[in-house]
Amino acid sequence: MNIRMLKDGEQPPWNLLLLADPSKDLVSKYLDKSFCYVVESETEVTIGVIVLVPISNHIIEIMNLAVDESYQGKGIGTILLKHGIQTAAEKGYNTVEIGTGNSSINQLALYQKVGFRITGIDHDFFIRNYEEPIFENGIQCRDMIRLSMPSSL
Repeated sequence: MNIRMLKDGEQPPWNLLLLADPSKDLVSKYLDKSFCYVVESETEVTIGVIVLVPISNHIIEIMNLAVDESYQGKGIGTILLKHGIQTAAEKGYNTVEIGTGNSSINQLALYQKVGFRITGIDHDFFIRNYEEPIFENGIQCRDMIRLSMPSSL
């Protein structure tokens, strides 16, 4: 496995980005101002992505984290999260933030296992920002659960 920054002019892995965020318009808005890293398999197939967006001089947010469905459950998401946190520290950011839906039970567990703590809830975020309802785990995704952690573990 190899993690590398997306090269200038290189097409982002839309199939993966849209797994984490089904709105191409919203993803496009933050992709231009981000640090985008991909993880490749031994055969150089892109199997994961993480997108970090600076919020201020001290805060960076993980806006997108996705692993190809056939590679999920193998620790790649954890590796990408840790890479994102390490990258944030190396770039001088003190705090890493991330948000996920109230229905994203596996993601909430993963983020907390890595060290993120819940800091807030943006009620009805997904109702306000997405035209179509989103369902995961039999639950309608309505609220954005906000989490953060220091970049230095």
